[in-house]
Amino acid sequence: MRQAAAAPAPVFKNLVLVGGGHAHVGVLRRFAMRPMTGVRVTLITRDIHTPYSGMLPGLIAGHYDFDACHIDLGPLARFAAARLYHAEVTAVDVEARAVHVDGRPPIPFDVLSINIGSRPATLAVPGAAEHALAVKPIDDWLRRWQEVQARFLAADGRFRLLVVGGGAGGVEMALATQYRLQQLAREHAKPSDALSVTLISADAQILSGHNAGVRRRFERMLHTRGVTLLSAAAVTSVGEAGVELADGRVLAGDAVLWVTHAAAQHWPAAAGLAVDDQGFIRVDDCLQSLSHRDIFAAGDIASLPDARPKSGVFAVRQGPILDANLRRALTGKALRPYHPQRRFLGLISTGDRYAVASRGNWSLEGAWLWTFKDWIDRRFMRRFNELPPLSTPATLDLPDGLADEQAAQVLASAAIRCGGCGAKVGSDALTRVMQRLPLAAPSDLVLGPEAADDAAVLQIPPGKVLVQSVDHFRAFIDDPYLFGRIAANHALGDLFAMGAAAHSALAVATVPYGIERDMEQTLYELMSGAVAVLSEAGAVLAGGHSGEGGELAFGLVVNGLADADALLRKGGLRPGDCLLLCKPIGTGTLLAADMRRRAKGRWIDAALTTMQASNRVAMQCLHQHAVSACTDVTGFGLVGHLLEMLTRSGTGAVVDIASVPLLDGALDTVAAGILSTMQPQNLRLRRAVQASAAALAHPAHALMFDPQTAGGLLAGVPGERADACLQALRASGYPQAAIIGRVTKVSDADAPLTLQ
Repeated sequence: MRQAAAAPAPVFKNLVLVGGGHAHVGVLRRFAMRPMTGVRVTLITRDIHTPYSGMLPGLIAGHYDFDACHIDLGPLARFAAARLYHAEVTAVDVEARAVHVDGRPPIPFDVLSINIGSRPATLAVPGAAEHALAVKPIDDWLRRWQEVQARFLAADGRFRLLVVGGGAGGVEMALATQYRLQQLAREHAKPSDALSVTLISADAQILSGHNAGVRRRFERMLHTRGVTLLSAAAVTSVGEAGVELADGRVLAGDAVLWVTHAAAQHWPAAAGLAVDDQGFIRVDDCLQSLSHRDIFAAGDIASLPDARPKSGVFAVRQGPILDANLRRALTGKALRPYHPQRRFLGLISTGDRYAVASRGNWSLEGAWLWTFKDWIDRRFMRRFNELPPLSTPATLDLPDGLADEQAAQVLASAAIRCGGCGAKVGSDALTRVMQRLPLAAPSDLVLGPEAADDAAVLQIPPGKVLVQSVDHFRAFIDDPYLFGRIAANHALGDLFAMGAAAHSALAVATVPYGIERDMEQTLYELMSGAVAVLSEAGAVLAGGHSGEGGELAFGLVVNGLADADALLRKGGLRPGDCLLLCKPIGTGTLLAADMRRRAKGRWIDAALTTMQASNRVAMQCLHQHAVSACTDVTGFGLVGHLLEMLTRSGTGAVVDIASVPLLDGALDTVAAGILSTMQPQNLRLRRAVQASAAALAHPAHALMFDPQTAGGLLAGVPGERADACLQALRASGYPQAAIIGRVTKVSDADAPLTLQ
């Protein structure tokens, strides 16, 4: 091994994982415990919470809650130091070695691994995609399952549930849904015959992949529990009122659940990968694509030489071999073969806390088997949801398989770096990035990036004033594109708060040390995100500066134009005004929790979505309702920015803490004692706040001082127009906008702000 002193590790290889399936979560955990220096891992996943298939019947039956049977990919990816891109892959360019998702730049890879599972084969049956509830994707199915339960409770007569699919999944689904709906019927005093369940199997027998003993046990259970079984009954069409079978029979149904055999997504075949007749990626016994040696596949999407059934059992077992072979592929070493187990223990739940065991030619059943299965499943989940502390390598170890030229670049990147202008991103890389960006130039931008001059030159239109602001901060997420979007949105918020129209911007970017290829790609993704937001706001990128450093950081000087007499100020609040807040708060505590791997992935995903919501339309709504004063809530928190408004307006205010909208999870992280590092500074403002006992005891009290990133507008609107303004804001894409208080008179003896 060749070594260099410990330093921020430059990237020389990109490993991209598509999908958060059972094999990939194992790879992520192993990369966390044994990282590869110089290898950047990127996880692209449609779902932030990946379901564990073994526990889903228990979730449907009501034995588990959502978190118990989902692996949270947010903390797991941070644990593995992997970039998490919440996106759905639309294509792979195997020649350019790039993964495509909608709305962002392609993601390059040196080695690609695909673990996206499968989906029910519905497209071949007319009406199935429109009217049936397919079991995958599971997040969509769970949402629609809630709708089915509501429809069942609202039904006057018998509710007819049809389950299509006679495999283990279909049998488990029929029994689990029946169990849950019968439980709801008892809770709501519905008659005992309020539900009928029919299981429809195209095969002559159910559970064709299991032995005869297992089939007999489930046939008996279905009969005992009143589930009608139709075998050798192929569904030929699905409508709003039920299904039609191949023999011409029509079965009426109030809901149709689709749990048929697996099908593959279309893009692997479209990419030119070798696939089987069903579209699954053909791999060898090392899980390596038969057509492209830098691509691997595991789980349901992989078609192995021995044609194993689609089961999470195999995906879990593939994890260690996949991890080993990805590492070997990255360093040019020989791969290891995967030897799937010939026989495996299948534990099939029966809706209630009971299960049937299947292995080879024998079977067994009992409540104790469900208890055993529950213990196995919970132990598996703890491996990914209860993560150990990290250790940091002291040296930079370079794999032996690394080419000498690459090793030289890596060691040079890890060495002591120059400062000053010697730290600028190279001219060639910067030029290529600027050429790739979709830059436009308005007529009043006299000189912009295309001129390659020393500075941008702007022409101020007659009768307009130039409004400027600047923001800059370190990256708090590992996705450069998303960070660029949020940073641009954050900077533009100052313009919108003053009622100005965005015009142009200058960017300042710091890119982590690395070889030129990867620094260029990071800068391109970062700038693409920023330019996309600037373009949406009607602004252009007029120029900027880029340099290299220890971590990703980004900022913008933003320019806006406004009529001098139409500018909005922080001062201007009047007694009787209502205070409107356009977005929920809580980003500070949530991002702090995310850094500690103590925030749920869905909390962070929702916060990032909120941070990307522009305040531009909100300002338009406020203007239409005679806004008197405005600011955007950012680093000083809600209290800090409101106090600025009150001081400049010479007024007071009363805020009802219970009415302040909060991001999901913010109360949980504050209750756990997780606060932003800026929180103590913001808390010093308490001397200007009078808080009631109820306000001090309110769980959201600390969030009043929570620093925000890309927060919402805080505005005063005349009381008689506040309700109409609020409805307009919610209709315009700010669903959590709220009236949080009112503006009052204040005397010298009073604290300007009262929390109640």
